[in-house]
Amino acid sequence: MPEFDLLVIGGGPGGYVAAIRAAQRGLSVGLVEKERPGGVCLNWGCIPTKAMLRSAEVFQTLSSAADFGVYADNVRFDFAAVRQRKDGIVKELTDGVAGLLKANGVTVIEGHARFTGPTTVQVFEAGTSPIFEGGPRYAAAPTATAIREITAADVIVATGSVPAQLPLPGADLPGVITSDGAFGLTEVPRRLVVIGGSAVGAEWASLFHTFGSEVTVVEMQDRLVPLEDKEIGTALGRSFGKRGITVLTGSTVSGIAQATDGLRVTVGGPQAREIDADVVLVGVGRRPNTAELGLDTAGIATDARGFIPVDEQLRTGVEHIYAIGDVTGKALLAHVASHQGLTAADAIAGHDARIDYAVIPAATFTHPEIASVGLTEEAARAAGHEVVTAKFPFAALGRAKTFGETEGFVKIVAGQQHQEVLGVHIIGPSASDLIAEGALAISLEATLEELADTIHAHPTLGEIGMETALAGLGLPVHIAPPRKR
Repeated sequence: MPEFDLLVIGGGPGGYVAAIRAAQRGLSVGLVEKERPGGVCLNWGCIPTKAMLRSAEVFQTLSSAADFGVYADNVRFDFAAVRQRKDGIVKELTDGVAGLLKANGVTVIEGHARFTGPTTVQVFEAGTSPIFEGGPRYAAAPTATAIREITAADVIVATGSVPAQLPLPGADLPGVITSDGAFGLTEVPRRLVVIGGSAVGAEWASLFHTFGSEVTVVEMQDRLVPLEDKEIGTALGRSFGKRGITVLTGSTVSGIAQATDGLRVTVGGPQAREIDADVVLVGVGRRPNTAELGLDTAGIATDARGFIPVDEQLRTGVEHIYAIGDVTGKALLAHVASHQGLTAADAIAGHDARIDYAVIPAATFTHPEIASVGLTEEAARAAGHEVVTAKFPFAALGRAKTFGETEGFVKIVAGQQHQEVLGVHIIGPSASDLIAEGALAISLEATLEELADTIHAHPTLGEIGMETALAGLGLPVHIAPPRKR
């Protein structure tokens, strides 16, 4: 007789959500977690970085308070206090998740799970080898001490991902860190080189530059945040340059060496050079966290990159085993993991739940912020769409001017014939909040005319969606009309 109807391995934003939903559906649920609940998102990613970015934002605002007619003398920051605030927020939220699991009747088992059969796992004590010098986080490797064996009718693998490592000479030197390792820094580095200009690298570059670091970003592609619309990446590069962040696109790092005063980074490409740094942050992506899980024993196959293939109900190739979150390689985003968790739990409980990946919003919390949903202009054209595009600048928006943030724009990609919204791309203030309207528009197959006809409150940042739609219809009110040819 199985001990649980469902066993969830991993308590991140996919795992704990799946466990709660399954319990709400009447299943008996166990959850194995080797660290604090909340996974990377609450402990090492989304929440702690945004807490520190908010501190940087407040510091930046106070430093330019005179622009608002407010005078704040001797503005300074205490990095230890910034980290302490971050730790407090993380503890509050992880304790909250633990409370929610308990309130929903989920049995939490501390340790590391390893399959001994398709629906049977052994739980071991988690290892205690630090994965970065001076840091609080510990490796996933289990000790040899088995705590218990668990059987379940169904199992969900939700073990997330870890930062990818680059096979670079010198990558193991002291001072070379990943995004996880950045949380172990007790002071702001004087000189920072960030390898990788996608969301993770760009956020850390923005944060540390605001706190006074001399920052260089090295990106292999021809622009920052290369998964975003080309105009967005180009705009972020210009913005970083104006702020004093050195951006080297189309470039690669060939090696890192110990120097007399810190580290020396060798950069190849059209902007080849050597850069001295105190810290090198590697932010080039993530890999699935499946080591020591015993996937082979359970018969679970992985693809060439190590991710677990799943269907639209998150089923693996093995009956009664599901996988959700980063380990599936679908979209390495916390909100996607959560929706996968809800879908898998509902499917296990007998509901006809399926997940649609067509509308996934994404946000990058640089300054200025970036957010997007749907197709980029390039992707839309490659998919065979005949498109129209429209842009509206924040500089022409009354609320943005009163807000003191006028950098950036909204871009809408729409079908030419029916004017259906295919993609929305934002760089500017509160982009991460504004993108929800774009996601809803695509989900409901809204058109430019429907967006334009929807009355938006004034003065707000949100009305920029309406203004952009009006521009796409050739009827802009608050920017000059396009020139007639």
